[in-house]
Amino acid sequence: MLTKRIIPCLDVNAGRVVKGVNFVNLMDAGDPVEIAKVYDAEGADELVFLDITASSDDRETVVDMVEAVGNQVFIPFTVGGGIRTVNDMRNILRAGADKVSVNSAAINNPDLIREGAEKFGSQCIVLAIDAKLREDKSGWNVYKNGGRIDTGLDAVEWAKKGVALGAGEILLTSMDGDGTKAGYDLALTRAISDAVGAASLFHYKIMTIREVKEYLRDRGVPVRL
Repeated sequence: MLTKRIIPCLDVNAGRVVKGVNFVNLMDAGDPVEIAKVYDAEGADELVFLDITASSDDRETVVDMVEAVGNQVFIPFTVGGGIRTVNDMRNILRAGADKVSVNSAAINNPDLIREGAEKFGSQCIVLAIDAKLREDKSGWNVYKNGGRIDTGLDAVEWAKKGVALGAGEILLTSMDGDGTKAGYDLALTRAISDAVGAASLFHYKIMTIREVKEYLRDRGVPVRL
């Protein structure tokens, strides 16, 4: 049986890790390179860095941060935010990232997923989806620009399309559950994929990565200790 990966997700704004609740009221959680080193030492299987204001600010991802992380961390890591072209993907991968995550740019130009997969392989392309339950509770809509704009796209259908275009992974965020520490949005997760990601849980030392792995192991979920 395949082991489950424990993958902390770090939202980065102005060179600092931040965390909010439902995508607002962001609070500083530390230096991304230092936090990455700690998570690496604690046994994280991978890391994800999302420059959460790069798209809304219409700027590129901070490459020097990617290089600094790549020099200090020895596990795979994904970088997203402000990646709009295949050349942007190339620059991030050359800076040290193992995968690139696309969100707003892929919504605006779905062919970006296909182009990236053809150039670098599907294993390098992660489709990030920020989803929020519709008021009538009939499903979830996809939001872009850091959760600021409702695209009207259905999250499940968008995930299917993204995979069909060549995305090798889905990075799914429930906007309704983000930062609330109330547990996973299991309905959304089941509707799209059997995925695991975490942020607040680790940033604010509610649990360590080791504790999460031991919790899963003790309940019969295979993980790497």
